[in-house]
Amino acid sequence: MEVFADYLTKIENLEHRARTEEILMWIANKFPNLKPEIKWNTPMFSDHGTFIIGLSTAKNHMSVSPEEVVMEHFADDIAQAGYSATKGLFRIGWNEPVNYELLQKLIEFNIWDKADYTTFWRK
Repeated sequence: MEVFADYLTKIENLEHRARTEEILMWIANKFPNLKPEIKWNTPMFSDHGTFIIGLSTAKNHMSVSPEEVVMEHFADDIAQAGYSATKGLFRIGWNEPVNYELLQKLIEFNIWDKADYTTFWRK
């Protein structure tokens, strides 16, 4: 997870840093075929050169960005998990539990749905 080391050291709140690292490690361990990388100062994972999921941190939450199509497809699951959302991301408050089952479903869907993609983003 060296690729995320510099990003993580810039998270001043040590609890937020540890939680971010925990989620990034969980993704890396659960999906070892995904490539961890930093693009646009955002930790993300890609598969055969196409975006799968990205995370970013803010004062009160972590944002999870799986792309708009995935947000639409899993809108009910995201709402049931209690996360606030926009068209392109949902927020996990620092004091909220991480719904790893939901993360797994989003990632698996993106891997499956983008299996034949040759571009980074959906068009």
